[in-house]
Amino acid sequence: MQPIGWVLLILAIILIIIIIKNFQIVPQSHAYVIERLGAYKTTWSTGLHLKIPFIERIAKRVSLKEQVVDFPPQPVITRDNVTMQIDTVVYFYITDPKLYAYGVENPIAAIENLTATTLRNIIGDLELDNTLTSRDVINTKIQVILDEATDAWGIKVKRVELKNILPPREIQAAMEKQMKAERERRAKILDAEGDKRSQILVSEGLKESAILKADAIKESKIREAQGEAEAIMTVQKAYADSLKMLNEASPTDKVIALKSLEAFEKAADGRATKIIIPSEIQSMATLAATLKEMVSDKNIDISPKSEQQAQTTETNS
Repeated sequence: MQPIGWVLLILAIILIIIIIKNFQIVPQSHAYVIERLGAYKTTWSTGLHLKIPFIERIAKRVSLKEQVVDFPPQPVITRDNVTMQIDTVVYFYITDPKLYAYGVENPIAAIENLTATTLRNIIGDLELDNTLTSRDVINTKIQVILDEATDAWGIKVKRVELKNILPPREIQAAMEKQMKAERERRAKILDAEGDKRSQILVSEGLKESAILKADAIKESKIREAQGEAEAIMTVQKAYADSLKMLNEASPTDKVIALKSLEAFEKAADGRATKIIIPSEIQSMATLAATLKEMVSDKNIDISPKSEQQAQTTETNS
């Protein structure tokens, strides 16, 4: 091969290498800012691209993902002249790679300085107590101001968070004492509520126990009364059955007289002071003799009473 052939071969290889190296693949969620002869030409999005060698160059590789920047604490002064340290966290993403590349020299430093300035302005209008209790309000105000200011840089501020608010040491000590007192107060309230609940439960238990005991006594008395009533009914029924059987048996006069004597014997054993004897019984000599003997044993006097045609015996006990 002639020397000229070797030269052409080498040039061809170099040209192929240059062309291959100028093929660029832009990954997902990224964008490349392209310059041609030092001036902005275009912005490459995700995919395969070819730039002109020695004429075009990649001026800036930009990530379109949401980014988080944690800025160091900044000294701020409240309206009541209390100096405190506040550090912030800013969440943002790039909306326009061209503005991000050419809008400001150092976007992150610009955001940090703008955040510090905005924070001082907002905190300067608040007192210490409001600063400690108004984080959400402060976050919203800073986010609105930063978002409006960074539009010219191709940046969208998503949100801003106050990470730490550090007041002076003496104020921190006072706050810790206050927080401790508040915790103790809440603990006492919880203990008191627990004791109250416990007493309520005990009272309810005693009340339910008394109700159950009263119900048990009531049920016992009801059952006892029912038992007595059933016993009385049983006795009365037996007595009625005996009378019915006696009537069905057609008793003779002697049997009736015997039953009468048994009844008078029970009456004499009682506390009655007057006994009325039917006249039919007077005609029975045997019954009179028996009755006289019985009355003499019981100290009862018997005297006739013709108006009533009955025999009456009075005994003064």
